[in-house]
Amino acid sequence: MKLVVLGSGTANPHPRRSSAAFWLEVGGHKVMLDFGASALHRVAQEGLDWPNIDAVWISHFHLDHCGGLPAYLFASRRSPDLHERKKPLHLIGGTGFRQLVERFDQISNHKLLDQPFPLEIREVEPLEKFVMLPGMNAIAMSTPHTDESMAIRIEDTDGTTLVYTSDTGFGKGVAAFAREVDLLIIESSYLRDKKTPKHLELAEAIYLIRKARPKRAMLTHFYAEWDDVDFSSEVANLAPKCEVIEAVDGLVLNFSKEGASD
Repeated sequence: MKLVVLGSGTANPHPRRSSAAFWLEVGGHKVMLDFGASALHRVAQEGLDWPNIDAVWISHFHLDHCGGLPAYLFASRRSPDLHERKKPLHLIGGTGFRQLVERFDQISNHKLLDQPFPLEIREVEPLEKFVMLPGMNAIAMSTPHTDESMAIRIEDTDGTTLVYTSDTGFGKGVAAFAREVDLLIIESSYLRDKKTPKHLELAEAIYLIRKARPKRAMLTHFYAEWDDVDFSSEVANLAPKCEVIEAVDGLVLNFSKEGASD
């Protein structure tokens, strides 16, 4: 698997951190994990093959996680880069996702669903296994953030596993869901003294990492209070028991069941 961090920030504008989005390559497939408002331009900045995205996973319906999806569909409808595309685009989310996409489609009669290629919209239930794409098995789990919020666990044919929590409050079920994965991407919106129970602060994120015991973990979804923090020192003070990486826009990770390399 190859992961590119497109957005490690939040809804708040930040000069170095775009809102949530990750590019994942698995066995030739290209997947977006969330699609923040600036993600389409970030894909171009990183030189990624945006006309050939195979699937988009939307964790929940806050606009810093899904606001870039209608922008993508608006661009793809008339872009010459996609006129010859024949393979379908799979849009996947939780309960209410189809209605969300259809409402995007209805705005100003933009006909976002009228694409030059097949468009497949799927809603998945928590803890129901599904095939995201050939060679990519997945399962989602409800998280304490919004009613529709879900973490996703993806496994390829070689047994390489990734869990992306997206936004979540504290819940021990997240640790069980991410047990011994090769990469756990988990939010840590706040350093400490979090402002809301619907997000995590560092100590909570590290607690869940220690319980999950992944080979590697990545913290993301940082508010500006992280800007002047010594990330390595703060993490080391909590003894996470595995390597914990700071998500930074533009960071590339290659990882597999056998090991990982940057």
